[in-house]
Amino acid sequence: MRKALLVFSGGQDSTTCLYWALNEYGSDNVIALTFDYGQRHRIELQCAEKIASLAGVKHTILPIDTLSVLGGNALTDKIEIESEADSETGLPNTFVPGRNLIFLTYAAAFAYQRGIRNIVTGVAQTDYSGYPDCREETMQALQQAINLGMESDVTIHTPLMHLSKKETVELANSLGAMEAMGYSHTCYEGAQPPCGACPACVLRARGFQEAAIDDPLITRFGAS
Repeated sequence: MRKALLVFSGGQDSTTCLYWALNEYGSDNVIALTFDYGQRHRIELQCAEKIASLAGVKHTILPIDTLSVLGGNALTDKIEIESEADSETGLPNTFVPGRNLIFLTYAAAFAYQRGIRNIVTGVAQTDYSGYPDCREETMQALQQAINLGMESDVTIHTPLMHLSKKETVELANSLGAMEAMGYSHTCYEGAQPPCGACPACVLRARGFQEAAIDDPLITRFGAS
């Protein structure tokens, strides 16, 4: 029987991917894996637990604090989020170097022990920030490295890779993910209700607006 492991942050994209995986594999065959990597906003972990419970899937939180120890970014350190990218790297200070590479390697090891050959992640190279570890070529290279290094036959699925935020919202809606989306977390400031001003909030709001669908997270808090 085909099974899938979802790398799950409790955010908009990974919640969409959760319901994509449920549609592909069935709730009994999906496991959600969340990483506690020392992120500043612990609300992410709470949201992930809530959504996994709503979806009826097994959920594991795996503690890895290395990224927090390395620091140097606005998601693990108390650094103000900058609206402009770094002039040298061209990347925003919300970029956590190596995060997706580390997450997916751990996910592959977790899957290996359980005989799971499908890993689902919500990375998308159309994301405004252009994180290099979200690109399709990165995922393809990583899949090859994992399979060589573990003598395995894992497939990394990236259903959102070429979708805009509008298309992601439309996909989530078609998959019946809107109730769960009301408990997802996107805000870089870790605020609930969301701040509405950080780059992540702006991008999310634009996607729902372009899809002409009310954001259930905003509706749940009665915000406008």
